[in-house]
Amino acid sequence: MANSITVKVLDNCYLSPPPNSAPQTSLPLTFFDIPWLFFSPGQTLYFYEYPYSTTYFTSTAFPNLKHSLSLTLQQYYPFAGNLKSPPKPGKPELVYTEGDKVQLTLAESNGDFNHLSGNHPRDVNEFYQLVPNLPTCFTGEKQLLPLLAVQVTVFPNAGICIGLTHHNVACDGRTFNNFMKTWAWYYGLGPLGDYPSPIKSLPCYDRSVIIDTCGLEAIFLKDWWNRNSSQEIVAVGTQTNVDLSNMVRATFVMSLSDMERIKQWILAQCKRKNKSQPIHLSPSVLTCAFVWVCLLKTQVGVNEKCVGEDPIYFGFNAGGLTRLEYPVSTTYFGNCIGFGRGMAKMNELLEEDGIIVAAEVFGNTVKRLDKSFFGGAEKWISDWEVMFGSKLHVMVSGSPKLDLYETDFGWGRPKKIEEISIDTTRAISLTESRDLEGGIEVGLALPKPEMDAFVTSYTEGLEALP
Repeated sequence: MANSITVKVLDNCYLSPPPNSAPQTSLPLTFFDIPWLFFSPGQTLYFYEYPYSTTYFTSTAFPNLKHSLSLTLQQYYPFAGNLKSPPKPGKPELVYTEGDKVQLTLAESNGDFNHLSGNHPRDVNEFYQLVPNLPTCFTGEKQLLPLLAVQVTVFPNAGICIGLTHHNVACDGRTFNNFMKTWAWYYGLGPLGDYPSPIKSLPCYDRSVIIDTCGLEAIFLKDWWNRNSSQEIVAVGTQTNVDLSNMVRATFVMSLSDMERIKQWILAQCKRKNKSQPIHLSPSVLTCAFVWVCLLKTQVGVNEKCVGEDPIYFGFNAGGLTRLEYPVSTTYFGNCIGFGRGMAKMNELLEEDGIIVAAEVFGNTVKRLDKSFFGGAEKWISDWEVMFGSKLHVMVSGSPKLDLYETDFGWGRPKKIEEISIDTTRAISLTESRDLEGGIEVGLALPKPEMDAFVTSYTEGLEALP
């Protein structure tokens, strides 16, 4: 089916902040940013319903999209710049100079908008023409990597897809969400004139607010230079040998009532067996615990080398704003997240009380980060490499706390948001539910036979709950 879909490029343009509106800047990476040098860029798609022709869109909406993006880059100017990687032993930095720009591609697709923006399993290859590429260039010994590229694809008389590729070293999901909200805000003001930026969204570029109390910067930089030459960025989280020919992506919506049933089952099992209850049963913990066990049951059959005592890892990002001992503004531009990694044995997760074990592992890891955010932080990078090198692991991308579905350009909330990067990282994506208050959308990409097995495990697992 993917082969029948064509995407025709209608225009390629380059956008900068308005002339002389943004300062020339060099932002050194903090210890929160440096680990993301090891990861490939993020790729996100926002699908919006738009029942008008391509001609109408290009003559009305697209000029305003360009204008509003330029105004947004006036505030978020590092996105127009580059990641500069100097020769060893220098420290990479984000650099913006006057004239730097972001590539914006306009395209048209003959694909089925409603099919692509659904929850059911869809061929992952149908989505790659909707995300732009980030090129790399060299100036002497220095590597320059653009931080952002945008593609807007029109599905005539059906919808629009805004595809973004951005390097995670520049910022976390909180900052990128602020950027998208600001772009939507400017767009809503109309195509004419320059406007003051929304005060609540003004980014803070003061790097001094991030205090390296544990000497992590030197440790992470040493890890970086030990693993990479000055002209090579290796993404440890990306599986380069993944066969995408038979892979599909699907979305599973976990409702509040589903989470409550999982919680009550856990509590009843613990009471019946006189076991202590897990200490942290938040919506994310309940969702991730259930999905982790369903995934393991699905995948263990295709990896015959796994044995009962094998460690199974579950990794996720943890927000730092509420866990640091010093204040950091919610508008801070950059990364402010830590890493959590839980581990259980395969046989423990496959037993009757596997969901309880999963909830304990995940919840205990969250509580450990609450108590000591930087405990073991010097091993963040090496821990991730151990996890990615294991036979079976799960990583979480995104957060249901970011209200991504409130990104409204004036066409209504997105019909669907897809995180494309999970195809090659063995990750699941978490987003707040668009339609169910308090619900969580779980995005997943698997080979089709495994996806069919996961659907069965997920559905039957929920149906078995009282």
